[in-house]
Amino acid sequence: MDVKRLILLIPLAILAYLLVVQWSQDYSQPIDTPSSTEVVQRNGSTPAETQDDGGLSVPSSGTQQGDIDNSMAADASETDSRDFIAVTTDVLDVRIDPYGGDILYAALPQHKLRLNSERNYVLLSDNETRSYVARSGIQLNDQASRIAYTPDNTEYLLRDGDDALTVNLSANVNGIDVTKRLTFERGSYAVEVSYYLANNTEEPVSARFIGQLARDNSADPSSGVAIGMNSYLGAAYSTPEERYQKVDFETIQSGEFSNREAEGGWVAIIQHYFVSAWAPPQNQQNLYYASTDSRNRNVAAFAGPIQQVSPSSEATLGATLYMGPKVQDHLEQVAPNLELTVDYGWLWFIANPLFWLLDKIHDVVGNWGWSIVLLTVLVKLVLFPLSAKAYKSMARMRKLGPEMQRLKEQYGDDRQKMSQEMMKFYQKEKINPLGGCLPILVQMPVFIALYWMLLESVELRHAPFMFWIQDLSVKDPFFILPILMGASMFVQQLLNPTPPDPMQAKIMKMLPIIFTFFFLWFPAGLVIYWVVNNIISVAQQYFITRQIENDPSVGKGKRTK
Repeated sequence: MDVKRLILLIPLAILAYLLVVQWSQDYSQPIDTPSSTEVVQRNGSTPAETQDDGGLSVPSSGTQQGDIDNSMAADASETDSRDFIAVTTDVLDVRIDPYGGDILYAALPQHKLRLNSERNYVLLSDNETRSYVARSGIQLNDQASRIAYTPDNTEYLLRDGDDALTVNLSANVNGIDVTKRLTFERGSYAVEVSYYLANNTEEPVSARFIGQLARDNSADPSSGVAIGMNSYLGAAYSTPEERYQKVDFETIQSGEFSNREAEGGWVAIIQHYFVSAWAPPQNQQNLYYASTDSRNRNVAAFAGPIQQVSPSSEATLGATLYMGPKVQDHLEQVAPNLELTVDYGWLWFIANPLFWLLDKIHDVVGNWGWSIVLLTVLVKLVLFPLSAKAYKSMARMRKLGPEMQRLKEQYGDDRQKMSQEMMKFYQKEKINPLGGCLPILVQMPVFIALYWMLLESVELRHAPFMFWIQDLSVKDPFFILPILMGASMFVQQLLNPTPPDPMQAKIMKMLPIIFTFFFLWFPAGLVIYWVVNNIISVAQQYFITRQIENDPSVGKGKRTK
């Protein structure tokens, strides 16, 4: 009995410890609330905090990092009075700096900063609170200087009936006509960034595309709104050899990341719910690297292959930039394995089919809260054979508890004799002391995977359920769901056999209170899962317990079927 309780308490204690640690980490980070300076001024003037004095840099092959040309750094005098280009689609609101053609600001109109807020969620920005930008450039004849472009317009709007819009930025660099084109499509967070080169000189020209994501060490603005295991904030790469590799900011700052060349792949910066990523053409050889720029920002980047442009000929270089939510269907269309940025942890092989099933259920019911309820019911049905074994074992132990207590009192002073008599009693009654533990432990990976799946799903952000639950990604404002969870856990304990050890009994009685406290700050979607899971477990366990208690063969050395 003691061994059985100990095996049950160990995973619960570990889970409780992890939750406390992660709660502390989440709430030690301030939530980044964008200020009025976050939006690039629309009247054309450039706020001082948006001046980008860092240059594009590409490491040489075999080195950790290095600048091709220091002239890539933007001079402050050249950036004080630039006009920004405003581009608005149904899903993106961005500002482009004509000096370099970088995206210094990106808001997502389909995702609000807060529930019922009119303010859009801002993914990219460059201000006093946070510096996070998407940069791109072209290297001509080993000179990676920034290019001052002339745009066709300063404002672009995707109008009703239009499927796409194109932003053209033009310049002439030493006789080479350069057109940087950004193509936005309706309903898409992916932007096609292309360079069109016309070599009007009498000498061949080498050209190379460079794409960078630069972010400082500020906190994740979409994290900290819910207690739980902390979501990853940092860079990630993908190559055919390594489908998904994380590179945290500490590694970038220390310069420990080794450059790598690979065909295809992508580079990204990931945070809770959202991601930005550069995906170069998958049929070309690319160099992936990480470094810090002159503003000490973390830079995750790629450089495409060097192409030769003969005199009087043309060439096109390009890549895809994704800026948006971590929606797997969208990410799969951009590049292979980009959907892995929806990070379900080491149990991804269980979490992925669970999300697929949740998504299919949502297609039918149209409510993510009810989808979680139905998914929980289906998972419980699939795992019922394992649960039934555990509940039968616990029910038998509960019914035979008085007899085991009598043996303990009779041989309490002789532990060896008591153990021998207990083993005889187990054999006589066909009881496996671990029978109630092992099935539960087998189910734990499924429950942990489901936990991570719900925590990582951006679909739950600002998704309503019913009544007072209007956002499944944040805590229950009235703490009703956590209280129901604690109450269901308490009822479930009443159906379990009482531990013979008084200290264990006291600990078990405290668990519903402890877990209720933890769950006060859990996202409502996760608590709904736990409440439904507990209610179904109580119903299953009650039925099996009554069945065992009413079976006259139990206690007579016969095993029930």
